[in-house]
Amino acid sequence: MPITVEFSVKHDDQIIKQDSVSLASSIELFEFIAPGGDCERMPSDLSEIQLILQPPKHPNVTNPIADKRVTLQLGLVLVTGPLSEILQVAQELIDKMGRGELSEAFLAAAAIQY
Repeated sequence: MPITVEFSVKHDDQIIKQDSVSLASSIELFEFIAPGGDCERMPSDLSEIQLILQPPKHPNVTNPIADKRVTLQLGLVLVTGPLSEILQVAQELIDKMGRGELSEAFLAAAAIQY
């Protein structure tokens, strides 16, 4: 499942896309947001981080709601994509947060404290 990560800043009430990173899978996403990962180099003036999950190659004909495009917001982090994929990523976020496998920079951007 390809994922695009877009970093945006707000300047004079305008949101400007500052950078974009393409990742091949959720494995690469979690390496990116892990301690020591590239997300620790995010600029301090971020106003939004978008994780854009791509739709599946083959539609879910048995349960079309699984492919509905939705957005989950965690602080400055917006996760957009098919409902089933977002639920899977959210479950992995919860698991990795509980094991201390997410960087402080990501946790701060997502406004997650535990």
